[in-house]
Amino acid sequence: MAITALPSSDGQELTIHIQGRFDFSAHQEFRDAYERVSATPKRYVVDLKGATYLDSSALGMLLLLRDHAGGDHARISLVNCNPDVRKILSISNFEQLFQIG
Repeated sequence: MAITALPSSDGQELTIHIQGRFDFSAHQEFRDAYERVSATPKRYVVDLKGATYLDSSALGMLLLLRDHAGGDHARISLVNCNPDVRKILSISNFEQLFQIG
């Protein structure tokens, strides 16, 4: 599992790239990715292109990110989801909480 966080040049957006299995073993690394940025972004993008697996703890981590980013006012996009990941997000009704693309 590799997680990298890349802030935009203006600091308004933070893109978090997920590689491999997105499960409980990634919990601290994922939290560090968004909590350790110097400026508070207005938008978050979670790029799941490299994610091969997603479990219920990953869904919980995404909800923690949502809370950190402002709850109902959060602007978070989940992008580059493979069909298996998209299905899990759909079954969990995450399209009501996140922009999924």
